Amino acid sequence: MPVPLPESDSEDELPPAWEERATNDGFVYYVNHQSKTTQWTHPRTGKMKRVSGDLPLGWSKHVEEGTGKIIFVEDATQRKSYTDPRLAFAVEEAPQAVGELRQRFDSGTNALQVLHGRDLSGKKALITGANAGIGFETARSLALHGCEVIFACRNELASKEAIGRIFAEKEVAGQKCKFVKLDLASLRSVRDCAQQVKTEFKHLDYLILNAGVFALPYSTTGDGFETTFQVSHLSHFYLTNLLADLLDHTSRVVVVSSESHRFSRLPSDFSETDLSPSANKYWSMMAYNNAKLLNVLFACELSKRWKTRGISVFALHPGNMVSSQLSRNWWFYRLLFAIVRPFTKSLQQAASTTIYCATAPELNGFTGLYFNNCYVCDPSGPSKNERMQQSLWTLSEKMIERAMK
Repeated sequence: MPVPLPESDSEDELPPAWEERATNDGFVYYVNHQSKTTQWTHPRTGKMKRVSGDLPLGWSKHVEEGTGKIIFVEDATQRKSYTDPRLAFAVEEAPQAVGELRQRFDSGTNALQVLHGRDLSGKKALITGANAGIGFETARSLALHGCEVIFACRNELASKEAIGRIFAEKEVAGQKCKFVKLDLASLRSVRDCAQQVKTEFKHLDYLILNAGVFALPYSTTGDGFETTFQVSHLSHFYLTNLLADLLDHTSRVVVVSSESHRFSRLPSDFSETDLSPSANKYWSMMAYNNAKLLNVLFACELSKRWKTRGISVFALHPGNMVSSQLSRNWWFYRLLFAIVRPFTKSLQQAASTTIYCATAPELNGFTGLYFNNCYVCDPSGPSKNERMQQSLWTLSEKMIERAMK
């Protein structure tokens, strides 16, 4: 249970044992010397701060010999300090209210238009299911704008062919793409993928949970879970937590859900058997709807748990009846998708909201939001149920722990 903070005449005054510091790029963070932890939000106000502008007159910044640490020197007295003197003038980051966000794009916008004029050099993204469909257009769009992209996919051949198409379009973009094996139907594959990524990369700017399945005949994975549930939710939950150390206040987690989450019939007091049903209680369409609800529940709970770390988490709907490989599992859905295709989004258009959530500067400081057509909207009532969010997290942890023994 959290210990209440002592009363203070100033809301901005730090509690005992807390210290305010700043990163080299101006983000203020807070150190709790008692618990030996850090966080990005002020322990009293819950708000974030930044320092900006030039150093005060008479101060200069240097790199300390021997340690390589940044040190600040008051030129007149030669007094040295590790504390940025601009902290005295740090201002709260006050992102505009959600209702004041301006809609810059719409259903006709494609991903490359969202990124027009953007340079993502130095950024790193991991995308599940990046070798086809919306995932490929997401990866392609990021790579063409300088981002290094990890294709976290099951099929190595298909992934390398997809990377080859990007290479043929723009050689330097293809060179920034890398395949990492990830079979979401295997928790051990998820673990191995995370270990490889953590070995080869020190930071991720964008973690995009894109992969999913649709209209599958009933089956279970080698871990014993219904396949739609594990591929669409449980393995992504596991992957995200395994990669937590690579994410910081500059990172975003983007969860590709669907408006189908509104048609879920998952009970509010769901159990493991509701999440991963037996064959006699399985209906492929409802399994998909339920999985999409789990995506939003997970994103909401993750946004709360990681808020003090400054990590933004968003869920989204890519578009209605998008022409992708999701419909490949049943002839009826293939026929239906073919009939409505002229009236639906292209894959480039479908990737636009994912790209927007991952990169839009105006979303800095926001978290826990749901988007459709590159604009924030209200998700379903059940997806906002905090008890369901917490229960999903707890059950997911238990199921993974049991399967990985």
